[in-house]
Amino acid sequence: MRYLSQRYAMPYKEGKAILTDIGTEELGHFEIIGAIVHQLTRNLTMEQIEESGFGPYYIDHTTGLWPQAAGGIPFNACEFQSKGDPITDLHEDLAADGAMV
Repeated sequence: MRYLSQRYAMPYKEGKAILTDIGTEELGHFEIIGAIVHQLTRNLTMEQIEESGFGPYYIDHTTGLWPQAAGGIPFNACEFQSKGDPITDLHEDLAADGAMV
């Protein structure tokens, strides 16, 4: 969502295209993770759900996929920024990816 949101303020078509490509690729990662989680949870018995600690999640979402942090905090838009300034946005992207020196 970070890259797809930031693309609208990018003044250069090449930069906009790169942000679109990266955002699309990142959504593909979410699809892969979702498929893995679905495969691992689709045939769980109630005993396995309780023993694994998956119970509280299962009560709210059954085996539906709901993006959240390991601590159980749901994903929200506070996880990324889109300021409308290309330099600020690209700097934030680098920081989020751990690419800052």
